[in-house]
Amino acid sequence: MEDVQKHSVHTLVFRSLKRTHDMFLSDQGNLPVRDDRSEWFRRQCKINAEYSVVKDLPKEPVKKHISQADNPYNKWPGQDTQGADTSREMMAYETSRIPPPADSNKALVTIGSQQALVPKKAPTMPKPDWHPPWKLYRVISGHLGWVRCIAVEPGNEWFVTGAGDRVIKIWDLASGTLKLSLTGHISAVRGVCVSPRQPYLFSCGEDKKVMCWDLEQNKVIRNYHGHLSAVYSIDIHPTIDIIASCGRDGTCRIWDMRTKACVHTLTGHTNTVAEVKCQAAEPQILTGSHDCTVRLWDLAAGKSRVTLTNHKKSVRALCIHPTQYTFASGSPDNIKQWKFPDGNFLQNLSGHNAIINSLALNSDNVLVSAADNGSMYFWDWKTGYNFQRMQAAVQPGSIDSEAGIFAMTFDHSNTRLITAEADKTIKIYKEDDTATEETHPLNWRPDIVKKKRY
Repeated sequence: MEDVQKHSVHTLVFRSLKRTHDMFLSDQGNLPVRDDRSEWFRRQCKINAEYSVVKDLPKEPVKKHISQADNPYNKWPGQDTQGADTSREMMAYETSRIPPPADSNKALVTIGSQQALVPKKAPTMPKPDWHPPWKLYRVISGHLGWVRCIAVEPGNEWFVTGAGDRVIKIWDLASGTLKLSLTGHISAVRGVCVSPRQPYLFSCGEDKKVMCWDLEQNKVIRNYHGHLSAVYSIDIHPTIDIIASCGRDGTCRIWDMRTKACVHTLTGHTNTVAEVKCQAAEPQILTGSHDCTVRLWDLAAGKSRVTLTNHKKSVRALCIHPTQYTFASGSPDNIKQWKFPDGNFLQNLSGHNAIINSLALNSDNVLVSAADNGSMYFWDWKTGYNFQRMQAAVQPGSIDSEAGIFAMTFDHSNTRLITAEADKTIKIYKEDDTATEETHPLNWRPDIVKKKRY
């Protein structure tokens, strides 16, 4: 056998490159051959893509000769058509009629006697409704820690707050005076809600506890055990005697109010569940989580029916519209509006670039977002127009970093906005009665509003 000569890798690579170069050298710089049919297709595609609206000229009017004998309006009564004078003629023009457009992006426009299809104008944003500005009118002190949660009772006579000092306090809404203090939690209270049908107050906290307080006896009558970590939010169902709580263990638990049984454990979130809301219509349970998703739950099956993944950052706030079938979710990237029951995206409310802890919405279509840095943004719900921005005033003796707002709600008359803040106070805002559209005009220009849809 002959010895095979071995070459280095560089030599072999060079030979391969040389063969490749020689093989394709003859085709360098030659354009592909195009036949007439492919050229016709290319031209048709270009015409349809760029000139489809104007490529067809309107048809010429068709002249139709109508003799005087054939014209019924030129006959005398009893005159025979055969004996009519046909020397004079009338000219009638029939214009070609274009059928209604099948494409929803085009409109049928009549110009003189002709009709043409033209692209529709981009929809312009409707003008937002005017809302009076809001102003601070009362500051309530009494808690010794961060005020973390707030709820107004159905009769609109008092409201309840929970704080980092482990105390639940009940305040008179009209005067702002303290009516009652409830102690029982051994860690910060993170959620409170008042039942509309029973004299019950529900609370939850970082001690993993969910409690039911009897407001006739002012003591705890039930404990709901099951959460494995801190409980961050609680809400009561408006029509069924159940409550929903969620927390750091990544679950939302549905409790039977009377038997203390855990009806469902809603699992699916991969991080802390920061907010839960209940409503009578389907879907009855909403949750927002630090895993950047919002989930809509089927309460009967105990399963997630829709998962909304549009947010890029943690969702800490939810609010449901009192009359429309819509809701909003708040995140540091955007506030997003959604439509029930499938969570169809409506629009973004952009501009509040902070960690949004709470959202509140009243029946006048005023949406308020409150953030960790003490900023409050007021929005028109219909158009997403931001008509007011406010910075919460830090109390004397507090540091600037204690300007955060943790919770917020409207009272049932929709005229008072109550906030729970990091400077250990509760602030109440109301509309400015002296403001008019002339004194506080809308600074709104539709040409500068850009809406992202995703």
